[in-house]
Amino acid sequence: MLNNIGLPGLLLIAVVVLVLFGRGKVSSLMGEVGKGITAFKKGVDDGSKEIEDSAADTAKDVTPKGEKDKA
Repeated sequence: MLNNIGLPGLLLIAVVVLVLFGRGKVSSLMGEVGKGITAFKKGVDDGSKEIEDSAADTAKDVTPKGEKDKA
């Protein structure tokens, strides 16, 4: 169904949304969407960093006992 919309259909939808909600409302809504995307990306980055840190903490030291002192 969405494959048949095309550029004229998208422009019509954008105009209808702009007329219904007004420029100020649409602008503030897009600002909030941008803030949400930024917060989501930051959360994903923090989560992956936390996973990497916990994996590094639980990593085993497989160096033979005699080799540890040579460094």
